[in-house]
Amino acid sequence: MVEKIFYQSSLPRAGSTMLQNIMAQNPNIYATPTSGVLELIFAARSNYTNSPEFKAQDSEPMKYGFLNFCREGMFGFYNAITDKPYVIDKSRGWSIHYDFLNLIHPEPKIICMVRDLRDVFASMEKNYRAHPEKHNEILDWSKMQGTTVPKRIDIWSSGPPVGMAIERLTEIFRTGLNSKMLFVKFEDLCLYPEMTMRKIYDYLELPFFEHDFDNIEQVTKEDDEVYGMFGDHKIRKKLEPVRSRAKELLGRDVTNWIYENYKWFFEQFKYSK
Repeated sequence: MVEKIFYQSSLPRAGSTMLQNIMAQNPNIYATPTSGVLELIFAARSNYTNSPEFKAQDSEPMKYGFLNFCREGMFGFYNAITDKPYVIDKSRGWSIHYDFLNLIHPEPKIICMVRDLRDVFASMEKNYRAHPEKHNEILDWSKMQGTTVPKRIDIWSSGPPVGMAIERLTEIFRTGLNSKMLFVKFEDLCLYPEMTMRKIYDYLELPFFEHDFDNIEQVTKEDDEVYGMFGDHKIRKKLEPVRSRAKELLGRDVTNWIYENYKWFFEQFKYSK
């Protein structure tokens, strides 16, 4: 029987899949791949908001009924697929929709993995170059679109998944929601895994579990074909530091632009120039 649901809402290319599979080593935790539960809740909210049957009734009991429907629906969903007491649901949308989630699940615990943005963009570029045999929608020579590294960075910074995630993170800090969340640097997880995991367990208010960082089995399953060439959800078996390739893949001018354009991020999370 599921007792508590926790949430992970992280930047793309920041180790979120790795963290889920580390957490899944704990026999009391069911850690999801990229979850669609948020989309179920959003679909229900849309119908609740727009259906004349709900509009025609007393709004207060309808509101409480709808929120309880969402709450019980989430627990019912996970009770049907796991008998573990704790669930960590991974979706990039939970953090920005904290206020809505708080109505369903008061004072939710949300973990957000972050990473040096230069390496986030470098990871995107690495995946782009890894599949020259496939057509990529961002590349269009007839329109001179996506034809250079700076142009691709501009595209990725202006839309999903990277640009949307950064914009959401900016708004989270602007509105003060960051005080409700736990931010975990990917670099810290790789360099100081036990210390970092203890911080996570303290935040979740769960007993600490001794993890094996040298033998991480991937239990989350996702069909990356659904996400195209950027849907890389495969993890390394051993947790160890990842060498930055940002300057190598992007060039010094682009990495400098990323730093200056998102200077608040680098200062907030104490990434050096």
